[in-house]
Amino acid sequence: MKTIKKILISQPKPATGHNPYTELMKNHDVEIDFFQLIKIEGMDASTFRQQHINPLDYSAVIFSSTTAIDQYFHLCTELRIQVPDTMHYYCISDTVGNYLQHYIQYRKRRVFPAPNHKFEDLLPAMHRRPEEKFLMVVSDIHNDEPIKMFAENDIIVKPAVMFKTVCTPWPKNKPFDYDMIVLFTPQGVMSIKQNFPEWEQGDTIIACLGEKTAQTLTNEGFRVDIKAPSAQYPSISAAINAFLEQHNA
Repeated sequence: MKTIKKILISQPKPATGHNPYTELMKNHDVEIDFFQLIKIEGMDASTFRQQHINPLDYSAVIFSSTTAIDQYFHLCTELRIQVPDTMHYYCISDTVGNYLQHYIQYRKRRVFPAPNHKFEDLLPAMHRRPEEKFLMVVSDIHNDEPIKMFAENDIIVKPAVMFKTVCTPWPKNKPFDYDMIVLFTPQGVMSIKQNFPEWEQGDTIIACLGEKTAQTLTNEGFRVDIKAPSAQYPSISAAINAFLEQHNA
């Protein structure tokens, strides 16, 4: 197999030089390109109304990302809805919870972050308020497992699609000539298919994050060469580093 010299990371370029990919470039003398294969588009009010959901029918909102927060308050503004001060917010992390300060006067009794970045961590706070009615902001392509988990714990959560994930067109003058491609989501896999319908993997190495991404790759006829996380490699950068140490030796 050929030496890995050029790698595509299908994410935005990190804001600082202190990141795992800088170490990969330095330690293995590889070139790394960053390009986000998918992007988020907000949903307009007329499209949202087709779901027949009134945000004011719910006393609490569940957020999995800062994007979800942005889209929720954007849609409420477009719908001319005044979000009440009594609304409660359940967030996947402290970072997401703190982001609410862009839109509300932050009070701990209104915001409940998951300490370990797991939706299961929200259950105790949710059970303490059995009268609560929960709305969860999601993308058009989303994981139903959190909704099922809440239902199994006697908590009914209504998903509300407020934004959508779409493929980013590949620049016409940018060659797609990578020795390794790193994918992070099933949608990233489909973006490759949409941008390059005739592309064949050949000896190009594909690395991926997560079981669903790996399964999508397999379903679409691609070979998964590197997968993370694993017991040995908790991060995708660690898995790539180990692969390059052996492959490029």
